[in-house]
Amino acid sequence: MKNLIIIDMQNDFVTGPLGTPEAVAIVNRIKKKIEAHPQGKKIIFTRDTHFNRNYLKTLEGKKLPIKHCIYETPGWCIIDVLREAVDNNNDIPVDYNFVRYINKHTFGNVDWNEKQMTDVTEIEIVGVCTDICVISNALILKAIFPNIPIIVDASCCAGSTPEMHNKALDVMKSCQIEVINENI
Repeated sequence: MKNLIIIDMQNDFVTGPLGTPEAVAIVNRIKKKIEAHPQGKKIIFTRDTHFNRNYLKTLEGKKLPIKHCIYETPGWCIIDVLREAVDNNNDIPVDYNFVRYINKHTFGNVDWNEKQMTDVTEIEIVGVCTDICVISNALILKAIFPNIPIIVDASCCAGSTPEMHNKALDVMKSCQIEVINENI
């Protein structure tokens, strides 16, 4: 089975304070992936999640002084287009086993486990930011599951800048993560 992991496609990272034109540009490509989702393939959405409304006083907040993805605020939510794509795809069983939401408190989810990856033969990753959260999750997954192919679709990822996006793709390739659709 192939899992599709959609990293941090939240309002704050697409159209909010950390949004970029590149993030907006990948939305429809990710939507098409969801719509083409085959039966039995899991979709996992990660959400950057900050519980502390005093985010700016945290270490991350001091280095990135922009409040974002505060738990249960509109900016924390997955963008409507992608949530609706899941809701409207009749091939996806309405079952927690096939669509999951994972709140992560740092760039990479440190809680990937065997239960989430049962019967997985391949993992495809898309989302934002290529150079921060996408690369972090790709490398964590590669370390935990070294014999499962990890694929990053570059055409469905956006970095904090185009230059950082490309640098992150190069690093992932050097770590035996397959990068596809790089020139789209």
